Amino acid sequence: MGSAAHIARVAAEAGLLLLLGPLVTGFIQKLKARLQCRSGASLWQPYRDLAKLLRKGTVQSDSASPLFRAVPALVLAATATAATMVPVLWAPAGGSPPLGDSILLLALLALARFLCAIGALDAGGAFGGMGASREMTVGLLVEPTLMMAVFSVAVAGGTTDLGALAARRGALAALSWQASDLLALFAVLMLALAETGRIPVDNPDTHLELTMLHEGMLLEHSGPGLACLVLATHLKQLVVLALVAALFFPVGLAGGFAPAEVALALVAFGLKVLALATFLGVVESSYAKLRLFRVPQFLGLGLVCAFVALALRVL
Repeated sequence: MGSAAHIARVAAEAGLLLLLGPLVTGFIQKLKARLQCRSGASLWQPYRDLAKLLRKGTVQSDSASPLFRAVPALVLAATATAATMVPVLWAPAGGSPPLGDSILLLALLALARFLCAIGALDAGGAFGGMGASREMTVGLLVEPTLMMAVFSVAVAGGTTDLGALAARRGALAALSWQASDLLALFAVLMLALAETGRIPVDNPDTHLELTMLHEGMLLEHSGPGLACLVLATHLKQLVVLALVAALFFPVGLAGGFAPAEVALALVAFGLKVLALATFLGVVESSYAKLRLFRVPQFLGLGLVCAFVALALRVL
């Protein structure tokens, strides 16, 4: 595959994730409303919210530095760059350029979290500092666990390239799962709730100062800057779901650019994201939010599972 085709493929996959990110959020909100016997907002409501924010003006604190205005664009850029590294529709064949390193992807997601926290602290508000502190605490628990879960898959594949890992998993038999695979999947599903800001770790639908984590860092932003941060949140959620699908359920990935293969890959990706989004919505509607001091115990279970999965691969 030439460099031009490789760049086009990467751009198409990242653009697809960026376009569908708000729709996945709208689906989860709609599912939660139906499970709670409510009609709920439209599936397209996140797009309307983004359009409304883009039309509004920007208001910022007098104590904020010029970095504050740049933070939303930097967060969106880091998240969009991470989106280019996840195999969505294609799994590269032998001899193709590497798609994206899993370590770099996790580093970019951590960078986006760090920049968001820096922006919240720069504004000088009490809620922003509290939200940044809580978000970094959760990140300290999530990032090592996610790295160990990904490493457990990378050790088996002999590489950290996500495209090669997805292609290897797709070539295995359906019943070739081992105990380490199940433990890593369980850990990643638990971490997906934290990385996407979902109950029981966080509640994306509240602005109560005693409960919010990620939302606390967004209160000082407004207008197009807030739109960039909200879009980055939608995109990060879909990137995490796509990462889970690529590492554990790479069914239907296309090996070329044939229209039939691409159409099948698109349908398969939609079904996988639909299943994972349903998982998030059902969990959110089935459990209450944990107290902040209980979150480490919840995430600690995922840490143990990821550590055992990695240990089984290495030993």
